[in-house]
Amino acid sequence: MSSDTPLVPLPSRFALHNGRIVLPDAIVLGKAVVIEGGRIVGIADAGALSFDTVPIDVGGRYITPGLIDLHTHGALSHNFNEPTAEAFAAICAENAQRGVTTLLATLATAPIPDLVRSLEFCRQWMQTSHDGARVLGMHLESPYISPAQKGALDPKNIRTPDDGTPDVLLAHHDVIKIFAFAPELPGALALCAQLASLGIVPAAGHSSAKDSDVLAAMQVGLRHVTHIWSAMSSTVREGPWRKPGLLEAALTFDGLSVEMIADNKHLPPTLMKLAYKCLGADRLCVISDATNGAGLPEGARFKIGGMEYEVRDGVGMMFDRTAFAGSTTLVNEMIPILTNVVGIPLAEAIRMLTLTPARVIGVDGRQGSIAPGKDADLAIFDDDFSAWRTMIGGQWVFAK
Repeated sequence: MSSDTPLVPLPSRFALHNGRIVLPDAIVLGKAVVIEGGRIVGIADAGALSFDTVPIDVGGRYITPGLIDLHTHGALSHNFNEPTAEAFAAICAENAQRGVTTLLATLATAPIPDLVRSLEFCRQWMQTSHDGARVLGMHLESPYISPAQKGALDPKNIRTPDDGTPDVLLAHHDVIKIFAFAPELPGALALCAQLASLGIVPAAGHSSAKDSDVLAAMQVGLRHVTHIWSAMSSTVREGPWRKPGLLEAALTFDGLSVEMIADNKHLPPTLMKLAYKCLGADRLCVISDATNGAGLPEGARFKIGGMEYEVRDGVGMMFDRTAFAGSTTLVNEMIPILTNVVGIPLAEAIRMLTLTPARVIGVDGRQGSIAPGKDADLAIFDDDFSAWRTMIGGQWVFAK
């Protein structure tokens, strides 16, 4: 990974001091984060470190847990539908330069053989260590979606889950962490139950579901909702009756965690504020939904499979302007939007990018917060939330 500062190996035991430590519910001053053997030992008084602890001054910057992006497709003209080392390395390097230490490599709907190739490549990638952000698995935006809510996904690849193809994908269940589908489709409830039994997070997305469909799916394991307000049903009228959709279910039903793209493009401030007020920082997690366009200039074009898009007005767009085509904003750039535009306290904004997503995929025992025993996956941010340093397992992987 390119860096302006050599990534000097760190000692076995050291402490990051002179920083603003962001905990899940507070920002702490005058303390140091003590790290040994790649794990966090604890938080100590900066002036009372033991003689065998090497102090490292972070210059008054923010010290946060490494950011976790559960839903990111790509960056710098590459996406995770490309089963190549070049694509994975470029995306992971760019994310590490933004303070992201963990991500789910997210697949867009594609032909089943293409999805299988990507799953197989990700399995191989995860078996060895690499520079850049750590890939913990894949988030599959599956072909089993509503045509009416396809958004920018290729309609040629849309299927229903009763066609026999889910078993082909689930042969790679060890790689899949989140599996998004429309719960109203034929065979969706059986698929949802199968996902839950395999330890995969079943997620509703790109869906025309009514709240009754969501409730039925929750009975068999549904517990997550992708990018709120994006490609999902809302209240419709059937005669005099109002029928709530996936949106209202996501805002209302306990037991569902929910993603939000906080690029200030996909959603205006009022909707982001509504999501936060309804869900709070423990159920609402912020994602990038970044595509190949992340890091590219205005007007740049990019492809995912057979579909082509462009970067326009700071977001991915379809050429006919009928739908966004993912974000071009990575998650560190969303922190000032969450605090300055939405009005969320900084500790909670960071929680929505760290501990909350860690809980969604069940890794909060070792990631997501600065606490004793957890992996030393940390980000050091300047005031504008550009990353100054990124650490994975107690070693720098990026230095500005």
